Amino acid sequence: MGFRGIQLRSPILKDFGDKPKALAELLKQHELQFVALSGGGPQSNIYNDVEEIATQVKHARFMREAGGLYLQMTDSARPKDRKPESKDFKTLGRLLTEIGKRTTDLGIPMAYHNHMRSLGEAPDEVDALMDAADPRYVKLLLDVAHYAQGGGDPARAIRKYSDRTLFLHIKDVETIEGSGEGGASAYRFVELGQGRVDLPAVFAALREIKFRGWAIVELDSVPDKTRTPKDSAIISKKYLEEKLGMKV
Repeated sequence: MGFRGIQLRSPILKDFGDKPKALAELLKQHELQFVALSGGGPQSNIYNDVEEIATQVKHARFMREAGGLYLQMTDSARPKDRKPESKDFKTLGRLLTEIGKRTTDLGIPMAYHNHMRSLGEAPDEVDALMDAADPRYVKLLLDVAHYAQGGGDPARAIRKYSDRTLFLHIKDVETIEGSGEGGASAYRFVELGQGRVDLPAVFAALREIKFRGWAIVELDSVPDKTRTPKDSAIISKKYLEEKLGMKV
């Protein structure tokens, strides 16, 4: 048996936007729960609130009809010429709250996804966004690899946001020494157990807080081009089962 749930991205609407029941049936055939939809988010720090709210409400309606559980939002609104300021977090926090109110009314909780090159990159920035958004309507999708790359301790974040974490992305990240611009170190996401995220500590923290939600094993792309996406999924699944003793 493989993984029991799946997260899909918004381009799925190109094929199933007007037939959510067909998607629900397809996933049922493969015994997959539609856990979440990656709904995107603001692409700059100049927001069109009306347009963004309408887009995410459309996503939530689709999810409701397709049997989905959660909506994920992130942003590409990090200023390119300065550090984020308090007003940036407050502005995005208000928008997320307005969206969260509407998706919650539709029965689809919404979570903000911390992400490199977004406003929620570093731990203090995630804190600032969570503080700026209403906790009743804006939950946290904690991505442990992005959080680690942003300079944080994912296990500590799990404990800190135990009452606000809706679901998680579980993946790993490795540092590639001297491969970035000007000889600086870069990074890439890798299969579980192949990088530097302390995954045993992550799952120990989840057990400590008695977390009972979904954790999605995610990988942005196959790091070794001799492998297939299926190969990478098998590596991560074997790590969970053989190294952490988990039933997947």
